[in-house]
Amino acid sequence: MTGETSWLWCSLGGAVVLVVLLVLLWIWAKGRPFAAGDVFRASRLSSGNHLFPTQVLISQTSVVHFTPRWFGRHEATIHMAHVASVKIDTGMLLSNVLIETSGGSAPVVCHGHHKSDAVQMKNLIERYQTEYYRRPVGTDLTGR
Repeated sequence: MTGETSWLWCSLGGAVVLVVLLVLLWIWAKGRPFAAGDVFRASRLSSGNHLFPTQVLISQTSVVHFTPRWFGRHEATIHMAHVASVKIDTGMLLSNVLIETSGGSAPVVCHGHHKSDAVQMKNLIERYQTEYYRRPVGTDLTGR
C-alpha cells in the first residue's frame, strides 16, 4: 500500500466512526425526557421502543403520550377531565398502561413500562383527577 492509499483508508474509517457517533448521539438525545415533571419512559427492551422509547408525561391538567421519531415526534394529549379509566396489563417483566378517554375513541396504549412505573402512573392520574374534581367551581389550579 502506498502512503496515499493508506491515508484514504484512514480518512474513510474516521468518517465512518464519526457518522456512527453522530447517529448514537441522535438516538441518545431523542431518548431523553422530553419535558420536566413526572415523565415515564418505556423500557428499551420492549417491542417498538428499542431506539426511541415512548414517554408519558403526567401533569395536574393532562396526560401526554410522546413518541420520538427519527425526524419529528408523535404526541397525544388527554385532559385530565377526559380520562375515563386507567388499566394496567402486567406481563412477566413489563406492563402496558391503557388510558381510556371519555370521548369513546380507542384507548392510548403505553407499551413496555416497568411495573412500578405503571402503578405510579395510575396513582398520579387518580390523584390529579381527585384534585381536579374536588376544587371549587370557578377556581384555577392555584386555588384562585
